[in-house]
Amino acid sequence: MSYYIGVDGGGTKTAYALFDENKKMIAGTEGKGSNHENLEGSFDEASDYIIDGINTLCSSAGIKIKDVSFTLMGLAGIDHPYQHDIMCEKLRAKGLNRFEIFNDGFIVVKAGSETGAAIGYNCGTGVCCNAVDSKGNMLQLMGLGRFTGDVSGGTDIAIKAFELMYDELYLGLGKTMITSLVGEKYGFEKREDYLTLVEKAENSDPETIRTLIGFFFEAAKQGDRPALGYCEAMAERGARAISALANQLEFDGDEIEVVLSGSINVKLDNDVYLDMLYEKAQAYCSKKLKFIKLTAKPVTGCINWILQDYC
Repeated sequence: MSYYIGVDGGGTKTAYALFDENKKMIAGTEGKGSNHENLEGSFDEASDYIIDGINTLCSSAGIKIKDVSFTLMGLAGIDHPYQHDIMCEKLRAKGLNRFEIFNDGFIVVKAGSETGAAIGYNCGTGVCCNAVDSKGNMLQLMGLGRFTGDVSGGTDIAIKAFELMYDELYLGLGKTMITSLVGEKYGFEKREDYLTLVEKAENSDPETIRTLIGFFFEAAKQGDRPALGYCEAMAERGARAISALANQLEFDGDEIEVVLSGSINVKLDNDVYLDMLYEKAQAYCSKKLKFIKLTAKPVTGCINWILQDYC
């Protein structure tokens, strides 16, 4: 029997999956986030986490790394060739062979596309927009935070939610429903109370981040103007990235698949934002777009890719 490993490395967690040649998942596990950009030890710490995760996965299945025919990884933070090369060097030095690394946005395409050629728009902790076209050409846009104008990631939305409250409470720039929702949840009575959320958000406290994101979209759903204004900015930026990939690459047929992934795109009650994204992206593209919400685990894109190109 041949064994293959898929790794989906994000900012908050990393998924590891062991497959056989029939795409059956034999074992799976999760570990710490492996985005080197979020770790004090950078590539060294990230590669340690990945090796530990792969060893744990193999151990759970009663095999060793040397028994694995190929490993394919989609890792957040691998946005440029130099990052790819450094991570490969670190992993080889720690004993891993027969593997390839891509940005995690590319495995989304392989996990959710029916044709294998599609655009993937991933909005989780951060943002990236990736595509593999019908000729196998690959291109990634976004992924460098504010440097590339990324505005639809969870961290950014949480910060914006706080900014809108601050604008109301301290600058008098207009009311937002987010303020009352947050105030009611935490029992805040004066504006200074809201400032206590800053330290928690800066330390990436999950509960605080989720609360701010959830109330942001709840406000937008209820027609809150400040929240809707930022939803439109998010949709505009995402639509521009999607259309740029659609127009710069070569896709066969009259329709292009767009696979949506990440908690922001597929797990939240945010149809107001998504409807804006659909409309704007279609307006900027000459071909029809077929939007697909990813239901499979992104890590399954690894085995699809391995069997397509590496076996």
